[in-house]
Amino acid sequence: MFLAISVFFITLIFVIWQPKGLQIGTTAVIGAIVALLVGVVSYTDVFTVIDIVWDATLAFIGIIILSMVLDQIGFFEWAAIKMAKLSRGSGNRMFVYILLLGALVAAFFANDGAALILTPILLAKMKYLKMNPLAIFAFLMAGGFIGDSASNPLVISNLTNIVTVGYFDIGFVEYAKNMFLPNLLSIFASIAVLWIYFRKDIPLKVDVTTLPEAASVIKNQTMFKLSWFFLALLMIGYFVGDLYHLPVSLFALGGALIFLAIATHYKATKPIMTIKAAPWQVVWFSIGLYVVVYGLKNAGLTEVIASWITGLNTQGTAVAVVGTGFLSALISSVMNNMPTIMIMDIAIDHVGYTGNEALVYANILGSNLGPKMTPIGSLATLLWLHVLAQKGVKIGWGEYMKVGLVITPPVLFIALLGLI
Repeated sequence: MFLAISVFFITLIFVIWQPKGLQIGTTAVIGAIVALLVGVVSYTDVFTVIDIVWDATLAFIGIIILSMVLDQIGFFEWAAIKMAKLSRGSGNRMFVYILLLGALVAAFFANDGAALILTPILLAKMKYLKMNPLAIFAFLMAGGFIGDSASNPLVISNLTNIVTVGYFDIGFVEYAKNMFLPNLLSIFASIAVLWIYFRKDIPLKVDVTTLPEAASVIKNQTMFKLSWFFLALLMIGYFVGDLYHLPVSLFALGGALIFLAIATHYKATKPIMTIKAAPWQVVWFSIGLYVVVYGLKNAGLTEVIASWITGLNTQGTAVAVVGTGFLSALISSVMNNMPTIMIMDIAIDHVGYTGNEALVYANILGSNLGPKMTPIGSLATLLWLHVLAQKGVKIGWGEYMKVGLVITPPVLFIALLGLI
């Protein structure tokens, strides 16, 4: 157990630290190789992990490519300006509308898409509107939080969702039905708690008349109009795929490549640059880190967690659901939600999936919301912090956790009530 834990935490430290520009995927693969060399995992384990994560990883790449093409068209900037203008100059309304926009982006383009695409747009618009630093911090923190807290409604909304759905063979429609109420509660609770926390920093009035017209930021009108039709068609594809038990990545990645080809035809994007700019490091990160995590499973950690979940189960459904959600949240906040989701999935599987379906969804909620307590909790948060740092906005760990530790528990608790 000690060796497996050591390999994992050393790998995680280097993933977060990224010394001399060492990328997260490279670090994770090195960690996986070390795990193989010291005997923590076997070659058979590597193929088992690939079998678990390949669909989720390829789907994620597809979602990000689709987001990048839409961003190049001006789709998200158009949406951000629309939301700002709808507020009619009310800072409070703008705060709520921006959070609703973040929730929509997270639902259809994943939490990582929201972090990569929406964050720089919002930051640019807030600076353009000459908001003070406290207001900018409030909007950025709230936007970053909603990206994860609203990444529950669809299988494609978060990498953790796709991994879990694949592991337990849950259908697209079945997942959406079970997560509808918890996600709705999560969004409403997030907006309410975030507003209460930041209400003194939100400006009462914002001069939105200086913003350009939303239509003026569209870089290709033909592709913009086509995108609405294509996105609707893609959603239909997900539901059709569910009927025939087809992998999510077939539509997410396949659809993204078709959309990229159409955008290339209309000269709305440069395909080589778009594909090169896609976060391929996430592929190696997913496989590498999960291999390292599988070493923890081999060392018996999942059995320990399974015994905790069994103990919670004896206390009744409500205690089991809330307890599992917060257990997942706490582990995610310490060791990142990517490895946590796999460890918890395997542990729940040991307890028994039949009759414990609510625990699977509680695990997802915990893994999606819990990471907001610390900066290292999720890949989306690490990407969000990286994007902000590139734009000259640095948020310290203490500054971040001061908000995350207060806001996350009540939102998570309210979301978990939707499963009881």
